[in-house]
Amino acid sequence: MVNEYEIKKQICDIGKRIYNRNMVAANDGNISVKLNDHEFLCTPTGVSKGFMTPDYICKVDENGNVIQANKGFRPSSEIKMHMRVYKLRPDVGSVVHAHPVYATSFAIAGIPLTQPIMPEAVIALGCVPIAEYGTPSTNEIPDRLEKYLPYYDAVLLESHGALTWSTDLLAAYLKMESVEFYAQLLYQSKMLGGPKEFDQATVQKLYEIRRQMGLPGKHPANLCLNKDRMNCHNCSGGCSAEKAPGMPAGTSSVHGTTDMHVDNRAQSPEVIAEITRRVLEQLGK
Repeated sequence: MVNEYEIKKQICDIGKRIYNRNMVAANDGNISVKLNDHEFLCTPTGVSKGFMTPDYICKVDENGNVIQANKGFRPSSEIKMHMRVYKLRPDVGSVVHAHPVYATSFAIAGIPLTQPIMPEAVIALGCVPIAEYGTPSTNEIPDRLEKYLPYYDAVLLESHGALTWSTDLLAAYLKMESVEFYAQLLYQSKMLGGPKEFDQATVQKLYEIRRQMGLPGKHPANLCLNKDRMNCHNCSGGCSAEKAPGMPAGTSSVHGTTDMHVDNRAQSPEVIAEITRRVLEQLGK
């Protein structure tokens, strides 16, 4: 089992990656890792995520109360958001919040990432809705995030940034990378006249590939939030902050499927290569 100090070092490493990839500016962003049901490590407020050392990292309980923090450091004011994820998603082991440029631009514009434009994004990432705006450091953000937690592994925060979660720190970070990459491709394809979206039949084929591969995680191939039972990728913006129909936290999926855990296998090069191979087979190439 990895000790706490090693986990703190990993948090610092991921913080540097987020900072170096321009996913945060100045002191933005926060990271947390679950140690057990009652102890969590998290980044402190008011420090750059690109220049942290292990002694910066704080420990809090499930209510966000400080268990241990070195002098001059206190937990991020956004810890409430992280704790809500852990409370409603017991499979989650880490949460990452950042302000990646392209994804945050979509969040500011009120546009969810739901367009089916490339196989890897449809299969591995799924859809990324927008949680309605809430005042930072208050319970407004976790309250508005709550209805999305049973159905997604990433959300945009309206006019704020992006939030991703997964079974471990690396997987949660890689999910953030995937969200930003998808957002950048979508933006740039719009600059070229608009992306060519997959039709419903193609999306369903990609969903079936995901099911055959047995990939874990919350995904529209297995769960559907839309009232008309359409899949998320063809909902015409139904996951936007203004239109998201929502379901109460804890409600079972309309398709009756069981919850599945997510891990970083869905983001690995091997899985992406296998996805590409199967897509080409489906297309007869």
